[in-house]
Amino acid sequence: MNRIDTRFAELKAQGRTGLIPFITAGDPSIEATVPVMHALVDAGADVLELGVPFSDPMADGPVIQLASERALARGISTDTVFAFVREFRKTDARTPVVLMGYLNPFEIHGPDRYAREAAEAGVDGLLLVDSPPEESADTRAVLEAQGLHQICLAAPTSGPERLARLMQGSRGYLYYVSFAGVTGAAHLQPEAVSEAVAAIKQHRDLPVAVGFGVRDGQSARAIARAADAVVIGSALVQTMADARDPADAAARARAFLAPIRAALDAN
Repeated sequence: MNRIDTRFAELKAQGRTGLIPFITAGDPSIEATVPVMHALVDAGADVLELGVPFSDPMADGPVIQLASERALARGISTDTVFAFVREFRKTDARTPVVLMGYLNPFEIHGPDRYAREAAEAGVDGLLLVDSPPEESADTRAVLEAQGLHQICLAAPTSGPERLARLMQGSRGYLYYVSFAGVTGAAHLQPEAVSEAVAAIKQHRDLPVAVGFGVRDGQSARAIARAADAVVIGSALVQTMADARDPADAAARARAFLAPIRAALDAN
């Protein structure tokens, strides 16, 4: 069974809300990436989303755009990202790792090769922001052949027919964008999110993770009333942006995430 499915089954059995932090691979430094991944797990992360740097991250706000620029300037590539995951897997065989990014690096690397090498590295799923469900059948087949999940994105602007298609096409969990905009904005409306998640769940009983606009324990706790998991990215990336060294970055990541985990567990 895919690690993502195992983890969400565990969360459901425990009556807990999942916590999914996002970081950009190679930021705040190449050397800090894997220590930060381990620190986030220590602080209570259930799934890790590792951003694949891209030169035109159209769905991301300025914080993650800048993180991608810094990572690319350090020479981060698809091969480097896989190397991070392989290193992480040396001491963590249980925590699911999802690569979040765009179709361009996937296509340039070659879909079959990308899927094979990702699976060999220990990746569990891909979230390709610009891969619409109407055009994802081939991509999903390539990933599934390697035991990888393709995770779909849904937004408040997604109509019922599209939501049904997204839920049927997604594997592992559906990522629901809490508002129409880019990452890092602050337009979170918990009541609207709760209504949207309830409507989404009518199409299929698949875990729904909610991201965009989640910045701290309070906002995460508000979202947790409806979501199976909470995704937090920009605020975490910003917290580590000027870390002095890997130890400092890991300490900041741990200090940032631990209170959010506590807030979710107290919900």
